[in-house]
Amino acid sequence: MTSRTNELMATERRRFLAALLAGGAALAAGGLLWRARRPAGDGLAAMPPATTAGEDLLLECFADDGHDLGPCHVHKLVLTDAQWHARLSDEAFYVMRRAGTERAFSGPHDKPAVPGLYRCPGCDTALFDAATQFDSGTGWPSFWQPIARRNVIETRDTSFGWERIAVSCAGCDSHLGHVFDDGPRPTGLRYCMNAVALRFVPRRG
Repeated sequence: MTSRTNELMATERRRFLAALLAGGAALAAGGLLWRARRPAGDGLAAMPPATTAGEDLLLECFADDGHDLGPCHVHKLVLTDAQWHARLSDEAFYVMRRAGTERAFSGPHDKPAVPGLYRCPGCDTALFDAATQFDSGTGWPSFWQPIARRNVIETRDTSFGWERIAVSCAGCDSHLGHVFDDGPRPTGLRYCMNAVALRFVPRRG
């Protein structure tokens, strides 16, 4: 582990603990620690689009072996809170349906030892390829790009007085995490996701 990574981890933990002591545990998402610095007027929506039952979406579909099946039409998944509770764990419901944040280092955050992709636990939409995952030292799974831009929605999040870019699943509007511009090459981005909002599928074939 490099000295830079050690420094990031130490800073992350100090700020995370400070947020907890201030009564702001919900503020301790990865985005609290690095403010998004994307310029205004970049075309991001101020609020997520309204959800319509049965809304037709054009997403990028992927087989479990990682093969890109191309654009596909699907219906946005719309469920009641009771149905979401039946489908998700309590922690996943809090994160995905209430825009919460899991504790750092509380879930799997290291790059898997085998190739694969990550899907949404709610609607099975392909979200990230494990090949783009890296160790950010933050305790949350981090990626330098989504598997397909059309499969995620990015919106401005100004809650708690912090300007961040929230990331949600295009297939069901579930909150995933935030994206920041302090990531590695080639994109320079860090998609800081909650582990409970991802389901890893090892590559088959």
